[in-house]
Amino acid sequence: METNRQNKIARLIQKDLATIFQQQTRKTHGILVSVSVVRISPDLSVAKAYLSIYPSEKAQEILDNINAHNSQIRYELGTLERHQLRIIPELKFFLDDSLDYVDHIDQLLKEG
Repeated sequence: METNRQNKIARLIQKDLATIFQQQTRKTHGILVSVSVVRISPDLSVAKAYLSIYPSEKAQEILDNINAHNSQIRYELGTLERHQLRIIPELKFFLDDSLDYVDHIDQLLKEG
C-alpha cells in the first residue's frame, strides 16, 4: 500500500514527465507519448513510469530511445523538481499496452 507521500510524489513526477515528453514530441509529428501511471518505491529512490505510446507499431523503438536517453530525462526532471524533491529518483520506463489490449478485446467481441 502506497503512502500519501508516495502518491503525491508519484503525481508530481507524472505531471513533470508528461511535460518533458510533450516538449520532445512537438519536434516529431505523429508521435504521442503519454504517462499512464507512475509508481514510486517506499524509499523514494526508484520511480517506474508506464508510458502509452501512439502509434503502437513504433512503441518499442520509441521506448528503447527513451531508455537510451534516461539520464537526460532524469536531469530535466531534476531541473523541474529541484525545489520540491531533495533526491530525484532513478527512472525506469515500461510500455503500458492496456489500450492495445482493450482494442484487441473489442475486436474479438465484434467478431464473435
